[in-house]
Amino acid sequence: MPTFTALPTAIVQAYRAGAPDAFGNPPERAVSNGDGNPCRHCLRDVPKGADMLVLAHKPFDGEHPYAEVGPIFLCADDCPRGGGADLPPILTTSPDYLIKGYSTDDRIVYGTGAITASPDIQDRVAAIFADPDIAYIHVRSARNNCYQARIDRND
Repeated sequence: MPTFTALPTAIVQAYRAGAPDAFGNPPERAVSNGDGNPCRHCLRDVPKGADMLVLAHKPFDGEHPYAEVGPIFLCADDCPRGGGADLPPILTTSPDYLIKGYSTDDRIVYGTGAITASPDIQDRVAAIFADPDIAYIHVRSARNNCYQARIDRND
């Protein structure tokens, strides 16, 4: 069964302490409106009225043509790291998401990318992981292309 993987706590703690984002800027602070502000650490929406961080994140090591950078939100205060086999709450708040598979060298495996209805995510993930060349999957916003979570093989 695949595992939904949140950002590592050490990375999130560094951002909370003011570490620079992917563009070298400190994370911006904002207040959540309670809707559409998914935390990439607890994998839940940042609660309405709570402080949050907004920053550019690159969920890849190194720089290469496929190393996309984009905005993410994080709870400004400590939150438990989310993840596991169950569909995380942040992947149930939109009607659909962009799902795409990557190879071990962090390249998109063409033909895996698809806008997928939220209730169909688990089935799409299983279909993508049927290809042994897929090392992991990214879930992104279907509307804004923002990184949501990583999905890892668990076999």
